[in-house]
Parts: sequence; structure tokens; C-alpha cells
Amino acid sequence: MSVIRVATAHDAASMLSIYAPYIANTSYTFETEVPDVGQFEDRINDYLLSYPWLVCEIDNTITGYAYASKHRDRIAYQWSVECSAYVHDNFQRRGVARALYSALIEILKLQQFRNLYAVINLPNDRSVAFHEDMGFEYFATYKNVGYKLGKWKNVGWWQLQLNEYSLEPSAPAMFFDMEKEQVATILQKAGDFLNM
Repeated sequence: MSVIRVATAHDAASMLSIYAPYIANTSYTFETEVPDVGQFEDRINDYLLSYPWLVCEIDNTITGYAYASKHRDRIAYQWSVECSAYVHDNFQRRGVARALYSALIEILKLQQFRNLYAVINLPNDRSVAFHEDMGFEYFATYKNVGYKLGKWKNVGWWQLQLNEYSLEPSAPAMFFDMEKEQVATILQKAGDFLNM
């Protein structure tokens, strides 16, 4: 049985076990030090006030997670967010990332965000193909913007428009304030996709 649900601080150890190898062995994240479980719990709790953090459970095992985060601090950027997803190696190519992103995108639309950005450390053909298949469009590359594991890295930017660019937009809703039934319906639909 597969379930997509909102992450909690209790999931931190399982999520960190998925994320830590990406930190230690790849440049897919520019984070260089593995946080401890307590730090990761705090990160989850802090982000969940404003943005969705979702996990995928298959047979009671967390197999992946996805989340949104602030794009930049200045108030004029408040309608733009970034996203990331991490999936355990044993559950790659089973639709986990697609189910997580599908739910994440629908929730962000409800919150009234306008732009969703995927920041991909290059080369990463699989991530590029996945994001483009999800509707993201490439628009820029920052060349040699980061240094990790002995190499200067390029970072590509992809964008997905979530809502129309209306005049006088209201501030996006905080995730904490979202209607729970609406979120539950979105999560249920994403979980059903995995169980088909």
C-alpha cells in the first residue's frame, strides 16, 4: 500500500537516511554537511508553516520526499518558490517522484503561488527529463556557480507557471492555514496513482 502524506518531524530520521547519501556522494545538492536528526526535525517544522513537505510511504517505509521552499527573501518574490525531491535508490523509477510532485504542485497552486523553480545541478539528464516531463521549461544556466567534490558545477533553472499573473495578487496562503480536507484530497489522489 502506498500513501502520500504531509511530513512530520517524526519522519526526520527516515528522510535524512534518503538525503544523506546525496550530500556525501553527489553534487545534486550543494549542502556539504549532513545535518543531525534534531536539525532536520527543526527544518521540517520551520518549513511546514509556509510550504508543503510531503513523504511517500510504501508498505510503511518512507521511500521519498518532496518539498517547496522560499525562492528569495524580498517581499516581491513571495509568489515564487523552489522545489526538490529525493527518492531512495531502491525505489527509483516507480513513480514516487511523480506522485510527490503531482501533489506538491496542486497544493502550491491552491496556495496561490505563481512560479515554481527547479534548480538542477548539471549534468543530470534524468532530473532534466523528469522536470520537463512534468511541464517545467528551461530558462537559464548559472555557470561554475558552485564548487563541490573537487569540481566547479553549473546549475540549470527550470520554471513551471502555477497560476495566472493577476494584478494586485493576494499574498500566498501559509501551508499551516490550508484547508485540511482539500490537501487530503490531493494527497489521496497522488497515493492512488501509485497504487494503480
